[in-house]
Amino acid sequence: MRRGGRDAVRAALVQARERTLGLARDYAAALGDAPAIPYAAQWNPPLWELGHVAWFQEWWIARNPQRGLGVDCDPDAPRRGSVLAHADRWYDSSRVVHRSRWELDLPDAPGTHDFLRRTLAATLSSLDELPEQPGDTALYFYRLVALHEQMHAEAATYMARGLGVPLAAAGDSQPMAPHRELLLEAQDFRLGADPQGFAFDNELGAHRVRVGPAWIDSQAVSWARFLPFVEAGGYEDASWWTEEGAQWLGRAGRRAPEGLRCAGGGWQHRGPAGWTPLQLGAAAVHLNAHEAQAWCRWAGRRLLTEAEWECAAHTLPGFSWGSVWEWTASTFTPYPGFVPHPYRDYSQPWFGSRHVLRGACAATSPALSHARYRNFFEPHRSDVFAGFRSSRA
Repeated sequence: MRRGGRDAVRAALVQARERTLGLARDYAAALGDAPAIPYAAQWNPPLWELGHVAWFQEWWIARNPQRGLGVDCDPDAPRRGSVLAHADRWYDSSRVVHRSRWELDLPDAPGTHDFLRRTLAATLSSLDELPEQPGDTALYFYRLVALHEQMHAEAATYMARGLGVPLAAAGDSQPMAPHRELLLEAQDFRLGADPQGFAFDNELGAHRVRVGPAWIDSQAVSWARFLPFVEAGGYEDASWWTEEGAQWLGRAGRRAPEGLRCAGGGWQHRGPAGWTPLQLGAAAVHLNAHEAQAWCRWAGRRLLTEAEWECAAHTLPGFSWGSVWEWTASTFTPYPGFVPHPYRDYSQPWFGSRHVLRGACAATSPALSHARYRNFFEPHRSDVFAGFRSSRA
């Protein structure tokens, strides 16, 4: 989709909306048409999420007089009104305080779905008016809104797990091949994306970096490799944890990863269907960066840098990814010459406070899955479908 033409982008927009509506049906089946959920810093009210997806699409497409300029668009260009009165007051995530979203007088489910329908129809109509080969600049915002919607769909799967909402497409991790190591040879590698096609602003600024040599895991660390750390009392021994990690562990008070327990002679994990046996051959998941770093210290290993990860993904046969997002050792920082794209809140506000994850998970859309994509979260987050891979220290 990053390099596809008008038809590929249209298909991506339609697929994203079908997924959004499918998730909405799952939530409605479990929680009702107007699901009320408890406040949590990592969640949004489900109806707000749906309205925001529609608002974001309309803001950057139908209401954007400079959408044809792509990244050269003025983000503050005056907009005409929304098809839904008060949409800006409800759904503008840059201005609507997160905590307040639980108290907003939002439209009901039929009104929200009507907003979704009308905004997508306007988007597809304007897309169809473009030339058959419109070019990357003209397609920029259409690609952006399709990927943005898939990001929110994936976030909805995280929230569904936390709420115990069964999903028609759960995206569970599957058993992996046996563990082995691969040699990443010492080399100069060009880190970052080319300007052709679509790229997020934080991926641009390609530059040469030196990586390797390093022996790295061919895939993410499995539960079979992670659990011995737990069983050896790793969550009770502060010597394995960074200072920040030890502080988090003290607040969390955990003795095992979130959602896991040892019962009946084996490990189990908690899902919408309750407690079920853990697949030891699957990638360890719902781990935060602190847990990944602690295991690496205990095992005498380390996390990969994002440069090593990207280099291996592009150059190393046998490097398997996509089971879980993978924490890296890298803090989320700009590449040289960083210039923010019109959606100013996407990258720049989070530099320095987030850690980089690479790869994808079973809940990631193929449209979003890309070897140069830089995901980023606060290091304490374990609701994300994230694990890690390691390298020899």
